[in-house]
Formats: sequence, structure tokens, C-alpha cells
Amino acid sequence: FLAGVSAATAFALSRNLSLVQTTHQQGHIAAALYATGNLDFLNQECLVFHVSGGTTDLLLCHGADSVQMLGTSSDLYAGQAVDRLGVRLGFPFPAGQYVSEQAALCTEKIRPKVSVRELQCSLSGLENQCTKLLETGKTPAYVCKYCLLCIGETLVRMANSALLQYPERPVVFAGGVMSSSLIRSYVEHRVPGAHFVPGKFASDNAIGVAILTAREKCGWPTSSM
Repeated sequence: FLAGVSAATAFALSRNLSLVQTTHQQGHIAAALYATGNLDFLNQECLVFHVSGGTTDLLLCHGADSVQMLGTSSDLYAGQAVDRLGVRLGFPFPAGQYVSEQAALCTEKIRPKVSVRELQCSLSGLENQCTKLLETGKTPAYVCKYCLLCIGETLVRMANSALLQYPERPVVFAGGVMSSSLIRSYVEHRVPGAHFVPGKFASDNAIGVAILTAREKCGWPTSSM
């Protein structure tokens, strides 16, 4: 990250431009809030999940400017669980796309088992469960679907616990893991006020960084992309 800051600083100085500094997480948050199509979300309090290979965070946000951590995973992150399963099955890393494709092939009804205590979760057990399912002869499609539904159920429980403390807040889901249509469908039917965004906005925080820069430099657009 410091190398990127140095390069951006040098470029800005060479072109006589001002440098706007944001964070990786702010970029994801801004992209998700903007892509909901409700620009008011950028100026009000929302519950935001950032779910990726490096985070499984539940945040209380006022736009992307004020970010307060409410909950997270105590061990493994959601994207790590997905990637580790995919790699175990022989898929390239990152494996999210391939795990989702396999999961779509499974038509069996699955009841996910998760570990959630209010706003905190644990996902290390999910990796062990997937390993045991494969060892007992479950198909890759079944195990992939199980993995994604467990992540979905984890998010549902965390979100509904947060809504008890912060009622009537919009709940927005961001990060690469939220590109999964299976997870989105599962959560949408179980979380009031849930908002998901198109895959490109869920996984590309550069969109959010551009939005934050445009706002700071008064180049703010008037309609959603």
C-alpha cells in the first residue's frame, strides 16, 4: 500500500494535481452505497457488510466517511473459506467463480450449520465441515452449495442481530464474496432492507475510490451508473 501511495503522490506532483487519500474498505463501501441506486445512502447511517477474502466485517457507516466496526469473524474470513474449498477441489485461485458454478449444479435441499453469537461469527468450522463432507462422499456440487449457504446464513444472523440494535437501517452488502448469486438470493429473502449491488460494484473498490474523489473535488454525478 505504501508503494501505491508513493506512486500516486509522485504522479500528482508531476501533474500539479491534488492527492485524495482513501482506504480500500472505504472504496468498497462507497461503491456499494452508490450502486444501490439510492444516493441518499451516501449521506445517512447504514449497516454495511464487507465480505471478501480479507474481511467478513459488519460496519455501521455514515456514508463512507464514518466507519465503525460492529462485528467480524474471529478466525477465518468468508472468502478464505470459499477459496480453500475451491483449491481443494482443484480449481484455480481465486476460486469463487468455480465454487459458485459447482453450487449451481446441486439441486438437493441443504440446511446450513453456522457459528454466530450476536454480531460475531466463526468460520473456521466451515472449512472442517466441508472437508468432512467430501471425505464422506458428498459431491463437489453439494459441498460448494453447502459452503455458500453457510456464509449466507452467517450473514443473515449477524444482520438481523444488528437490526435489533439499529432498527430500520438499510443493510448493504459489499465485497467480492457478495458477487455470489446464491448468497444474494438466500440473504435477500431473510434480511429486511437488504441491498445487493451488481457484481462489478461488489468486487471493484476502485469505483468507490473514484466516487469519493469526485465528491471531494465537486465532480459528483447526479445519477447512478
